[in-house]
Amino acid sequence: MDLNWVLAGISLSVPLILAALGGLISERAGVINIALEGMMLFGAFVGVAVSWWASSPWLGVLAALVVGATVGLVHAWFSITVRANQVVSATAINLVATGLTAALIPTIWGVSGTSPSVPAFGSMEIPILRDIPGMEQVFTTLDGFDYVALLAAPVLWVVLYRTAFGLGLRSCGESPAAAASVGIDVIKVRYQAVVLSGVFAALGGAYLSIGELDRFQRNMTNGRGFLALAAMIFGKWKPIPTVGACLLFGLADAYQLRAQARGLDVPTELLQALPYLIGLAALATVVGRASAPAGIGKTYVKG
Repeated sequence: MDLNWVLAGISLSVPLILAALGGLISERAGVINIALEGMMLFGAFVGVAVSWWASSPWLGVLAALVVGATVGLVHAWFSITVRANQVVSATAINLVATGLTAALIPTIWGVSGTSPSVPAFGSMEIPILRDIPGMEQVFTTLDGFDYVALLAAPVLWVVLYRTAFGLGLRSCGESPAAAASVGIDVIKVRYQAVVLSGVFAALGGAYLSIGELDRFQRNMTNGRGFLALAAMIFGKWKPIPTVGACLLFGLADAYQLRAQARGLDVPTELLQALPYLIGLAALATVVGRASAPAGIGKTYVKG
């Protein structure tokens, strides 16, 4: 197996992993979140804008997390408090993110389509691990975002299945009335879950703009939020299988990039669509057997 291809696939899967785990948190609590695409776009844009203004990618990431939490709060307010249709609320966020970020590029930088280059993250070498024989390439290629994404899944698994908070969150997604009957504040838990979802998705967007690249491009998420949703469903709303699905899509993306570079006699558009075609195939074969949380999408009125 080509190590370079695997490492490229891991890096390309990072924004999917972060967004998919964010969606998983929200939907495990019972709130549909197809706004991952918009949350990623806002995170990518704000991360670049603040990194450019402050000359610090760390401040850019922090700002992306704040805007992700804010957008999550908006979606939570509409979905939980106003009890609006959750799909409509999320779709509105996606549309606003697409239009607003594109409109702000010329307003801030005076150019259209792509922002100027900004300070970005490089690879993060770990002194002890990089000296392991045969592993130098791995630990000098991966960066901090990669480690965060790969560690997030087991940490989230522990939180969901081994803590009282995780039990309460899953209860709100399965039967909010039953959860409320044992003293769980369903509305509070759902708010927390949706806000966390926005934080994770925005971090995935920031990875694209100041981790993988060093600039913001109009609509740079390019459907990754929806691919993250497909990975979450493919993984049956479970952290470890969801990350596995994201890695599959990331490897497919890395393959299509290498295939284009090698000039294979295949239409470029078909190669670019490869991760999405695999996602469709996965959903077509798995979605019928995947069991979503029983209370997902159902409004809860506090008695």
